[in-house]
Amino acid sequence: MILCLGTSPVYQRTMVFERLTLDKVNRAQSVHDYASGKSINAARVIRTLGADALASGFVGGPRGELLRRELDELGIRHEFVTVAPQTRQCVTVIDQAAGTATELVEESIAVAEADWRQLEEKLRQLLPQAAVWVFSGTLPPQAPPDFYARWLPLARQTGAAAIVDARGEPLRLAMRRPNPILKINRDELASTIGEDLSDDTRLLAAMRRHVPAEGKIIVTLGAAGAMACERATCWRASTPSVRTVSAVGSGDAFAGGLAVALSQRLPTEEALKVAVACGAANAMTPLAGHVHPADVQKLLGLVGLSGNIIESREHE
Repeated sequence: MILCLGTSPVYQRTMVFERLTLDKVNRAQSVHDYASGKSINAARVIRTLGADALASGFVGGPRGELLRRELDELGIRHEFVTVAPQTRQCVTVIDQAAGTATELVEESIAVAEADWRQLEEKLRQLLPQAAVWVFSGTLPPQAPPDFYARWLPLARQTGAAAIVDARGEPLRLAMRRPNPILKINRDELASTIGEDLSDDTRLLAAMRRHVPAEGKIIVTLGAAGAMACERATCWRASTPSVRTVSAVGSGDAFAGGLAVALSQRLPTEEALKVAVACGAANAMTPLAGHVHPADVQKLLGLVGLSGNIIESREHE
């Protein structure tokens, strides 16, 4: 089982327009409402690829009930804590003429201390049962910043692979643990460590410095693919050329594919290829966290991979 934890899921609306004109009346060609948020998107991809996913976190209000109902229909198990704040709604606006996807994000609201305690009780029971953990997304206001990092010693004890997809202080705290799999994009890593990582040389140097002992660091690069470092070795995977409809959720699809590959005990370089294929497959659809298995399989054979692109003599 793969456990996907996200404390601020979303009931998403995606609106597709032939052409969007600001300050005018615009009529959508299609509108899609669906369960989303980083952890939910990852869980959907995991389930689509045939693996067992369980989602956890906070949900509330009518949108929270809609989210639960959709996961039931998808066959995704869930163990949520019901909270007073309404599950947030975010909107993606796709302009087909311009080839753009614009996100309108509703920020999450703080939950009560008792809600955090209840979630921790659930996780104490659920985490030891999972072979892979996916911790993803921004924590709500007033959240304990170590909420992801505090569980990592348990992953080490149980032998679970723990993917942390976060930024800022929650990521910095996870970096100090010896075994996480840090999955982030270039901008998130740059803002977290306070460095300019706009060129690949600086990025690789930073990844080498921050790769956790007994863990991995994986940085997604959008259409340019992804880089991963483990111990002394790094790899770069290139993304196949696809007709992009919306890249929203591609990072989450990447995390879902990575989790499935790790659950199958694939080596890092092969897991990286699966993850890149899932991210590209997501970009071919208008909906976040949606992939077609046939697309993933086709793209997997087209992902380029180069290894040993950087080595640290300190580990030789």
